[in-house]
Amino acid sequence: MPAAPAHTETQAKQASPIGILLIGVFKLVKGLLLVAVGIGALKLVHRNVAEVVSHWVDILRVDPDNRFIHGTMSRLFSVTPNQLKELSAGTFFYAALLLTEGTGLLMRKHWAEYFTVITTAALIPLELYELARHFSWAKIVVLLVNVAIVVYLIARLRSPRTAPERNRTPALSDF
Repeated sequence: MPAAPAHTETQAKQASPIGILLIGVFKLVKGLLLVAVGIGALKLVHRNVAEVVSHWVDILRVDPDNRFIHGTMSRLFSVTPNQLKELSAGTFFYAALLLTEGTGLLMRKHWAEYFTVITTAALIPLELYELARHFSWAKIVVLLVNVAIVVYLIARLRSPRTAPERNRTPALSDF
């Protein structure tokens, strides 16, 4: 039997499945959107939220008497500057997690797969709690996508195909 060819980092990166790249892009896009939300929340701190929301409702030609829009506007009108700061801080923290996951996965770093499993799985109970509080199909989709990501990455991490990569001595460039 011929000896198996040496498994190099370059080969591992070239053989990286499309799933890792898709998850990386997905995490980066979510992270960038959350950065935009955080910046938007900070911009509202010293402004009249009701005025800004009413302005956008007029621009987008949304019916303010719509039950969903009216409920959303009512909640937004009662937001305090402190709540906006807290929302912004939480949003930036979560965005940092997502951007770290996405960047690590796109760079094909093995630690990023573990990090993504841990952070994504850790938030699933919160998603279940929110789903139990207020059911929506969007929450079901988000939950299913996150569960699929965790299952896929765990299967990949446990796969014998990735064993040569796990067993090699890490190079300085891996960190």
